[in-house]
Order: sequence, then structure tokens, then C-alpha cells
Amino acid sequence: MDAPNTTQAPDFAAVKTRQQAAWASGNYAVIGVTLQLVGESLAEACDLRWDEKVLDVAAGNGNVTLAAARRGCKVISTDYVPALLERGAKRADAEGLQVEFREADAEALPFDDASFDAVVSTFGVMFTPNQQQAASEMARVCRPGGRIGMANWTPEGFIGQMFKTLGKHMPPPAGVQPPSRWGVEDNLRTMFGEQAAEITANKRFFNFRYRSPAHFIEVFRTWYGPVHKAFAALPPEAGAALERDLSALMESLNKGGPNSLVIPGEYLEVVIKRR
Repeated sequence: MDAPNTTQAPDFAAVKTRQQAAWASGNYAVIGVTLQLVGESLAEACDLRWDEKVLDVAAGNGNVTLAAARRGCKVISTDYVPALLERGAKRADAEGLQVEFREADAEALPFDDASFDAVVSTFGVMFTPNQQQAASEMARVCRPGGRIGMANWTPEGFIGQMFKTLGKHMPPPAGVQPPSRWGVEDNLRTMFGEQAAEITANKRFFNFRYRSPAHFIEVFRTWYGPVHKAFAALPPEAGAALERDLSALMESLNKGGPNSLVIPGEYLEVVIKRR
């Protein structure tokens, strides 16, 4: 007789609770504001129009939220970390932009079917533990003929490799797919399936610019939730080993010469036309 299958499905709720605590730690906005260029590029790729209804999913501190609002869209910005929404709201207020900010889970969006002309996310929805559910929710709330736009780190790019390095020191939850899966076009075709009439995916690069690998690590371990939590959880010797591995990775990718750090971070810019 075959042995019984004892593999259990991951506890997505527990994983999400831990993730929420990680993203609420530090201050992602310090990192997020440097990525504004990505939000502007995605807004153009989605060809956002004045008065269109746009939903930003897992918006963080609102990069593509602001980009859409600058183009005259009626934007609802959502995240499950209230502090990030507050920072996004302050940015919108500073520019005199009208945006609605609402706390929401990307895997259970509190909106009716086909409510939005465009549904967007920059380096946000890719971190949901139940990836298929998140993809289905984005498609559900997007109207037929609307667009789903995303910027997702690729597995081969710098951030994808950084998370692989973190995983060697802090193994990820069993059964949970890596976030960088969203950075592979074939995986997106599988996740969105028949809900996608057309998928356009292009590789782009965002240049991370810091003084040195040590400077990058200092900033990220202080402000970037996953890195902050990893260093906080590791004993000193293990933390030093992680720091060495991250430094080696950055040295191998650095295009800035001996006196600076410039690392091209590859990501996939995606526009899906909703069937």
C-alpha cells in the first residue's frame, strides 16, 4: 500500500500575518519613494486616461497611485499596512491630488466585479502568499476590455537574487511560491488564464544607486521590512554571514565602479488586457 500523502497545504493566513508584520516594520516608504520612476512608466504602459477608474493593489506608499492621479484618473489606493497608506495620503495631499485610500487585502478585494478600468500594482501584489487568489481578484474587479498593469521583480534580476540569498539564511514558508514567480511571463499566463485576452510583457531596469554595498545594507536592514526582519531574527554570526553574502552579490552586479554602487534591477513590466 502506498504511504499516505502527508503534505499539507500552506497556512496562507498565518503566512500573511507574518508578512504584514514584516512590511509594517521599518519604513518601506524610505525605499519606495526611490522607485517612483517605475510607477510613471507603468502608468504610460497602461495608457491611463483622464477620468478612468483605477485601483492600485498592494500600493505601498503609492508610486503608481500618484502616477495615475497625475494623469487625471479616479484612483483608489489599497494596502493591508495602514501606515503605508497614511504616507501615500500625505504625498497625494502635498501635490493636491484627489485619491481615496482604503485598507484592503489583495486576496479579498472589497469591490464589485468589473468596477475598474485599470487595476495596477508595482512590486506589491507579487508578495501575496496565495498568488492564484490574488491574480483572480485583480481580474475580477477589472472590467472586460480593461487593463491589469504590474511591475514585478524577475527571478534573475538583482532583487530576485537578493531574496534567494535571504532564503538561504531564513528559509521561506514551506509550500509558498517565491514572489519572483510573478516576474516570469509564462507564469502570469498560467495565473490569469482565460481571463487574459492579451498579455504584453517587457523587461525593464531600475538602477539602485547607493554609496556602497555597506550603505545599501544599512538602509535596507533599517527600513525594508523583509531585510529588517531577517537581520533582527538572526544571531550575530548568522547576520554577519548574510551581510557577507549580500555584499558579494552586490559586488558581482555593481556597474558603478570602485567608489559607488549602481546595480541594474531587472523587472517585468506587464499589461494584461482583460477578456
